[in-house]
Amino acid sequence: MFNNKNIHFIGIGGVSMSGIAQILNSSGATITGYDMQSSIFTEKLETLGIKVFYEPNVKAIDEADIVVYTAAIHEDNEELSYAKKMNKEIYERAVFLGLMMKEYENVICISGTHGKSTTTGMISTIFVKCNTNPTIQLGATLPLINGNERVGDHKYFIAEACEYVDSFLSFFPTAEVILNIDNDHLDYFKNLDNIKKSFTKYTNLLPDNGYLVINADDKNTMDACSGHKNTITFGINNEATYMAKDIAYDEFGHGNYDLYIDNNKITRVYLSISGLHNIYNSLAAIALANQYIPKLDDIIKALKDYTGVGRRFELLGKYNGALVYDDYAHHPSEIKTTYESVQKTKHNHTWAIFQSHTYSRTYDHLEEFAEILSKFENIVIAKIYPAREENIWNVKEEELVRLIKEKGNNSAIYLDTFEKIEDYIKGHAQEDDLIITIGAGPINKVAINLTKK
Repeated sequence: MFNNKNIHFIGIGGVSMSGIAQILNSSGATITGYDMQSSIFTEKLETLGIKVFYEPNVKAIDEADIVVYTAAIHEDNEELSYAKKMNKEIYERAVFLGLMMKEYENVICISGTHGKSTTTGMISTIFVKCNTNPTIQLGATLPLINGNERVGDHKYFIAEACEYVDSFLSFFPTAEVILNIDNDHLDYFKNLDNIKKSFTKYTNLLPDNGYLVINADDKNTMDACSGHKNTITFGINNEATYMAKDIAYDEFGHGNYDLYIDNNKITRVYLSISGLHNIYNSLAAIALANQYIPKLDDIIKALKDYTGVGRRFELLGKYNGALVYDDYAHHPSEIKTTYESVQKTKHNHTWAIFQSHTYSRTYDHLEEFAEILSKFENIVIAKIYPAREENIWNVKEEELVRLIKEKGNNSAIYLDTFEKIEDYIKGHAQEDDLIITIGAGPINKVAINLTKK
């Protein structure tokens, strides 16, 4: 559909945009793009011969057959305004990705407030290891494919499907995994009821013969998404098609459990990642994969080989004998699962470094952030990462520190630069401690710098 086309991406450095660009580049399209600054994603694109501009370039618009932009691009962006003036064929990212999906026989979309990238990584690992040659697009780096995309044939397209600004309503899934539904992106949705309504619309996109895999233990998901005739459930506490029982953890916090299907004990599953949340994610991955891959033993074996995607409780190395982790968690529920993973990992003292992502999310969840962060032994608060926002809420980092202290943790401090945070950790962390950076912004740079030789 897009072979031999000249396609220009405005905001090409985004994780999804860069993945789409790589897939199209491998499929014969000529790709150019603009972004405000260099990143690991733009650097990879440039190694593939893709021209990336860091200043607006209207000449690239002139030469483009198609222009694609992200939802983060403002209407007054110089390139986007020029493309409209020149009557170019223009698509928002999600709409364009939906058009790409029409080229594939099976489109597997993984959604939910938490765990999308991890579960997409699990399913991708299973399909690659089981030799199905899938095309993959996910929101994190998967070591198995050395990136966030893979070009396969047109039988399977595996994609992470984000609900923000109703993006996933532009997709054409033939199978959906819905992990959970929680209060997030309230700057757009305003309340939980609107989020649930969006997910209901999303499940209505499925054809009658499609598969809907949902979490039986998540009430919001069951309320909003259980109407499809080919519904497959997974869970631990409530009756479900795919269940985990007799759960245990090894010294690294890696889970293992007895897998039951339709109340029949099938086999023991061993994971190479930590936490109860990843037991749920693995059940979802098994349930979905089992609809396409006939040998369950092959699925279980492939799943054991999955060791995580980038920035999801990722062990980066050591500093002065202390383990250094990074985690993308940016919602209170996600930080709770991060805390549980930390508790299941052997260590002496814990040093958690948290950077909240967007002012609106900080404002909406301030009390919840304070409640879960207060549970960490030592907590450092970094400067809020604004992303697309101005601080119209007048929310401040010091307020979060104050609330954490009110909840009984007097270790909480605010440091306004990464350099100060690194110096503080270097002056306090000791051998066998655990250091973890938490947040969806660039706070991982602290962890990376600490592990540099």
